[in-house]
Amino acid sequence: MVLGLSYAYVRFGGLSWMREMFYGVGAAVIGIIARSTFKLTKLTLGKDKLLWVVFAVLAVSTALTSREIIPLFLLGGIVVVLVRALPMRRPSTVMAIAVFPTVASGGALWELFLYFAKAGLFVFGSGLAVVPFLYGGVVQNHHWLTEHQFVDAVAVAMITPGPVAITVAFIGYLVAGMKGATVAALGMFLPVYLVVITLAPSFKRWAKNPQLNASVRGVTAAATGAIAGAFIVLARRSVYDLPTIVIAVVSLAVLFRWKVPEPVVIACAAGIGLIWGH
Repeated sequence: MVLGLSYAYVRFGGLSWMREMFYGVGAAVIGIIARSTFKLTKLTLGKDKLLWVVFAVLAVSTALTSREIIPLFLLGGIVVVLVRALPMRRPSTVMAIAVFPTVASGGALWELFLYFAKAGLFVFGSGLAVVPFLYGGVVQNHHWLTEHQFVDAVAVAMITPGPVAITVAFIGYLVAGMKGATVAALGMFLPVYLVVITLAPSFKRWAKNPQLNASVRGVTAAATGAIAGAFIVLARRSVYDLPTIVIAVVSLAVLFRWKVPEPVVIACAAGIGLIWGH
């Protein structure tokens, strides 16, 4: 489905009706992200003041810089461990934090694979957590997509079933066609899959480790804050006039009031965009 939408976007993106559709869809996506951020924040933070501090730091930093600052993610986990789960004696096992290298230079496909493999390692708590990370790399660092194309990429992920992270196939397609979509998807999902099946046998041994649990809570709070910051970043690009404000607010209200599937909301927004454009 994503590949089909990617082809249509590239093939017909220059037509006025396609632009009008995504004019409405982009605004609706902002409403969807706002609702998802609210639900995720309520679920992961609760009334924990320390987690709210971590959340606030990442939200503000992401909103101001328009990118995820990975050291702050790791610092969020470390701070919660130090405050909540610092052992009184030297533990028998030592937790290591991996530092991932920057994407190596080389062919475009290899660069795509390495970048999305790194991105996949920072999907904590929700697939939306990868959005600010992708924005910083795809739009600002590599300049693979424009800001509006990136919002459209998120919209495509919302239209189709599955996790938001499948937007990488759309991004890869825009960068390097079918091969780009393939290596981007492999980069996002294959390393994470390998990590899961590698660590699964020892899950029970680690599941109750207080330091590991505290670290995961801190990193998840940081990821939630990054999503909130990404909402602000994307809203500045997608909600900029009266029609988009109305579409975003109405989409948010509908999602809070009724259990309407997100693709239905997006389809209605696309129709409104078409009508308004004419």
